[in-house]
Amino acid sequence: MTPTLLLVDDDPAILDLVGRFAKGVGFDPVACDGGAAALGYLGTRRADVALVDLRMPDVDGLDVVRAIRDTDPACQVVLMSGAATIDSAVEAARLGAVDYLTKPFDFPRLRALLGTIRDETARRRRVLAIEQDAVRTVEFQGMVGRTARMQHLFSLIKRLAPHVRTVLVTGETGVGKELVAHALHACGPRPRGRFVAVNCSAVTETLFESQFFGHVKGAFTGAVDTAAGVFESADRGTLFLDEVGELPPSGQAKLLRVLETGEVRRVGASTSRQVNVHVVAATNRDLRSEVHAGRFRADLFYRLTVAEIDVPPLRDRREDIPYLTAAFVRQFAPRIGKTLVGTTPGAECRLVEAPWLGNVRELRNVIERACILAMGEFVTERELAGLDGTGTAVVPRHPDAAATATRAADAASLAALERQHIVRVLQRTGGNKMSAARILGMSRRALYRRLERYGISTD
Repeated sequence: MTPTLLLVDDDPAILDLVGRFAKGVGFDPVACDGGAAALGYLGTRRADVALVDLRMPDVDGLDVVRAIRDTDPACQVVLMSGAATIDSAVEAARLGAVDYLTKPFDFPRLRALLGTIRDETARRRRVLAIEQDAVRTVEFQGMVGRTARMQHLFSLIKRLAPHVRTVLVTGETGVGKELVAHALHACGPRPRGRFVAVNCSAVTETLFESQFFGHVKGAFTGAVDTAAGVFESADRGTLFLDEVGELPPSGQAKLLRVLETGEVRRVGASTSRQVNVHVVAATNRDLRSEVHAGRFRADLFYRLTVAEIDVPPLRDRREDIPYLTAAFVRQFAPRIGKTLVGTTPGAECRLVEAPWLGNVRELRNVIERACILAMGEFVTERELAGLDGTGTAVVPRHPDAAATATRAADAASLAALERQHIVRVLQRTGGNKMSAARILGMSRRALYRRLERYGISTD
């Protein structure tokens, strides 16, 4: 695509001269005969580069630069003036202008400057196109990840799916535990079977049996028809139990019995039915701590952890953020009828550096919102600087003291989680450090450093 050059000057001769010159070096020029006209243009369209005169009678050139910075941070701005001053040059640089030209123009310098901007724009489009293609190579069953931890996760799913009947998927809220469940279903021996999802935190204790095992007509007040439960609905398929740690104690005992026997009895029925269901349970809780605290049955925990998959948080795989972003832009752009290419370098940096306490789900929501707001081909920093419902910046630019304290607390809790995970893996490998390091996706030396840091003894 031919890049757009916005010319802002109150002198028609300059507009004509620079417009013809810009067209000759590969730009599509758009002329605005003053600052007011430029502000009107910026309200509805965008430009790749803008040449803005400093002195104009209606709106000052620096005000136009400020408007460009606020509405389209991806636009490269060059200020031009016949009466340049040091103060105006400093202010232009502070506002993000890439250069400051004096009149009459040094056209070889202008040619070189425009050529650099044009080449950078073209290079960015090529990089984003490559990232879009790369997404397909690092995508697995709807999940995107090129980091070692995610590649290990994909490999683990492929190896477990054909054989296990119960799997526990752990990880923070928003990391994609349900996607892991879908992947286990798709890679398992019954991909054509039904995939039934249940949010255990929404199941009341009084209706647990009816929802999970079904009921016969007249079994209780309101049972006007016979109905199958989720286990029967998922027969010869997969049942996904989200937030399994939220089940009430009585429900945990009944779930354990079904997992052990494969039999369900509808409420009010006199006979049991055999079901053949693969169960994938997920939780963001530390179920081992819940077992020790007496809030979760140990026997159910051990039944669910025949195989365990831990999904890493997004902050531990920041290299995946550009690929996830590219995948989300590719998903949302056609849906909202836009030809978005990707993000600007500044926007990508902010995305990579953000804390992402809501993990991939939060990133997805931010990118969807940014795609809706984007005016040009790129998602810019402007679309990431909006406010959410609480009045907090979606992707904070400058963390304040409170945010720093929050991150420190997060780091402490993350260290505790990492220690628990290392201890768990060492227990599974019988203390074999080489096997543990391979499972954790780190070198043996790195594992020894963490053992020393967390005071973990393997004697």
